[in-house]
Amino acid sequence: MIVPPTIRTERLLLRAPVAADFPDYAAFLASERAQPMGGPYDRRGAWGLFCHDVAQWALFGHGALMIDLPDGICLGQVGINHGPLFPEKELGWLIYAGHEGKGYASEAAAAFRDWAFGQLGLETLVSYVDPRNQRSIAVAERLGARLDANADRTDPDDLVYRHARSKGVP
Repeated sequence: MIVPPTIRTERLLLRAPVAADFPDYAAFLASERAQPMGGPYDRRGAWGLFCHDVAQWALFGHGALMIDLPDGICLGQVGINHGPLFPEKELGWLIYAGHEGKGYASEAAAAFRDWAFGQLGLETLVSYVDPRNQRSIAVAERLGARLDANADRTDPDDLVYRHARSKGVP
């Protein structure tokens, strides 16, 4: 099993999820803000997704990391998802209410994307985005991802943004 990494950026700490993260995660998934992700979810559904995020580390060597400020406030989550729910390895993110619009999702996703390209040797990742989720579209585009109309997707309405490995990434 791969131990989830700890990744530091200019403003953030990306770290492995722990059980104490679940209440805020479940509250996010119970809200209308989870609608673009198939929500809102009840507590049981949120727990299943939380466990999925953690289990992927043992199953695939990647999974989710929580996004923290240096003072320990958890802002949300970034993940590399795969398995039967995802046709390709997906770079996803979520930011809790009150922390949007500050560039945290872009900063965390860029750091985790670069980790995946460098440590996992991936050449590409995708982000599945609900076409109504303007904030996530903006994050994907800020990261340099491009629409891929031919990519497989579970939800036929999703936009698929493709992140390609830069030539300079080892």
